[in-house]
Amino acid sequence: MSRFLGIAGVQMEVAGGKDNTGAMIKRLEAISRWFPWVDIVMFSELCASGLNPQLAHEIPNPLLDQFCGWAGKERKWLIPGSFYEKDGGRIYNTAVVISPEGEIAAKYRKLFPWSPLEQSDAGEGFCVFDIPGKGRVGICICYDLWFPEVVRNLAWMGAEAIFCPTGTYTPDRAQEIILVQASAIANQVYVLNVNGVGGGGIGRSLFVDPEGRILQESGEREVILTEVIDLDMVTRVREYGTLGLCQVWKDMRNFKGSFPMYTGDMQKGEIFRSLGPLKLHKKIGK
Repeated sequence: MSRFLGIAGVQMEVAGGKDNTGAMIKRLEAISRWFPWVDIVMFSELCASGLNPQLAHEIPNPLLDQFCGWAGKERKWLIPGSFYEKDGGRIYNTAVVISPEGEIAAKYRKLFPWSPLEQSDAGEGFCVFDIPGKGRVGICICYDLWFPEVVRNLAWMGAEAIFCPTGTYTPDRAQEIILVQASAIANQVYVLNVNGVGGGGIGRSLFVDPEGRILQESGEREVILTEVIDLDMVTRVREYGTLGLCQVWKDMRNFKGSFPMYTGDMQKGEIFRSLGPLKLHKKIGK
């Protein structure tokens, strides 16, 4: 029996600096009416807060209770984008996974805030969770995707699909689209990437299969992307190879060497000798 998983990705207008929770709940109610077969719904990065760290809250909180209530009522998995999370004196960019029981099943803090412009603190752990009867899923956030080690580690932990809420409003969205495909190909995994529009991004959300084929790519307006993915395709691709050719995970398992940058001191790499401090540059050139 195939392990089908119904996906909905909500690319919606995000009002900058405002609480967008009400608008998100309206989209969820529409999904309940139009796409009752969907198993899991994802929104874009910081969709609820409009990229405003002043709207940070501790987790859990009454705002999240609204999403938990919807998930429990509809018996669906929900990733309501990410939130600015207060924890002591720190603020993290945090995504939560809500189960069909209406409970927070997993929490992930963005490993790579978009420095120096994003001022949140960096998380420290990876996040995978199991959907009973379906498979294992991983989560990362936006700029994390620029670091191949993140998706690689999630796949190594058994993830068969990676959900990546994003809030990109800059011209490097074109490069991100390539990175989504490259991450899927290199790790033989589904990558489901949802961006916002308006104050939350420039759209162009996309779903990519384990062989790197784009299943869907949106434009730059509001849209709800839906797809039925089959996690058994991940099993097939990893067993027989991408396009029946490249069995990359088996080759990785059988590799007898080591990667010095990971087994030694990362900061001692020759490349770092030529790099200055991480900062917002004011001009190009001397």
